[in-house]
Amino acid sequence: MEKGSIFMREFDLSSDVYSLFLEAFKDKNPLHTDDSFAQSKGFEMRVMHGNILNGFISYFIGECLPTKNVIIQKQEIQFHLPVYVNSKLKFEAKIEEFYESVNSYEFKFYFENENRKKVAKGKIQIGILK
Repeated sequence: MEKGSIFMREFDLSSDVYSLFLEAFKDKNPLHTDDSFAQSKGFEMRVMHGNILNGFISYFIGECLPTKNVIIQKQEIQFHLPVYVNSKLKFEAKIEEFYESVNSYEFKFYFENENRKKVAKGKIQIGILK
């Protein structure tokens, strides 16, 4: 891994992912569970939990990088647009910095929906374990 490296992945926010998140974390806020409620607030339908995207980031760091000797040290995410069930998301992360003194990398990333609109972006700092 080196500065400037780009990693891409696609994620499906399927009804199974949504159901398993609900089962695991019990966040049943009506914005996330009731289409009528979400529509009354100006959304197309119920909005998926933002932390599902954090789960996709965890998968990327833990399973998609060329090393498994990693730990997330810091993570920041900004949500720009709602994401709905059955969305297909493109994820792209680029290594912006490598801090040799502490053996860590900083990535900038974004998620894009099927319409090529950014729904979220942020930064992740990971440490390489010895």
